[in-house]
Amino acid sequence: MELKDKICVVTGAASGIGRALCHAFANEGARHVICVDVNGDGATATANEIGGHAFTVDVSNEAQIVQMIDAVEQDIGPIDLFFSNAGIGVGGGMETPNEDWQRIWDINVMAHVWASRKLVPLMAARGGGYLVSTSSAAGLLNQIGSAPYGVTKHAAVGLAEWLAMTHGDAGIKVSVLCPQAVRTEMTRGHEDHVAAINGMMEPEPVAQICVDAIRAESFLILPHEDVREYIKNKAENYDRWIGGMRKLNRIYGGKKL
Repeated sequence: MELKDKICVVTGAASGIGRALCHAFANEGARHVICVDVNGDGATATANEIGGHAFTVDVSNEAQIVQMIDAVEQDIGPIDLFFSNAGIGVGGGMETPNEDWQRIWDINVMAHVWASRKLVPLMAARGGGYLVSTSSAAGLLNQIGSAPYGVTKHAAVGLAEWLAMTHGDAGIKVSVLCPQAVRTEMTRGHEDHVAAINGMMEPEPVAQICVDAIRAESFLILPHEDVREYIKNKAENYDRWIGGMRKLNRIYGGKKL
């Protein structure tokens, strides 16, 4: 999909990858870029930088997502591309409280479900559209030190796969972004975490890689090319891969996400 003259929505737009995506889409000539974040001031700041529109939305709340989509469709125009980028990290394992599991599940997974539930019928009725979501390399490999993050990011990849294989014939394109460490508020102070083992990317090149992938309509967006080899290694010998991850866990398992 070419982004010129398109109406694009980006969640998590106040900072990091989301802010960089909004700038990249505007630079590509998008007709309208809708900047969405629970941090309303941050969303407004990003929108003001690019001449876009700002919405304050808590993506853990389905009603707020639906209301925002309705407002955009009615007042701005039909959404061509929706980028479900907002996400959070929660550290820990089985001891992590239920309420923390539920919150990360709602934001990292259900927010994608709720947006798709609303948008798929609208997009299909007009011949197509584009759904993009931010998962993580942790959604393909896993996350040392955080069961909630690894599990929810796997679920985000699974949902994107399901949407692509189920609604592709209706003209709906799907991509999923799976980076390793990117310099954002979430990763601040975690430069020595295992996710940064291949270096920490800046948000702007990640956003440009997304633009290129959307243009090519590629499903899997891997800013860190090493991840592709890690996936192959995992598939070729799962037991060996688990052994390697255990070694990493001995080194990095005590570090907080």
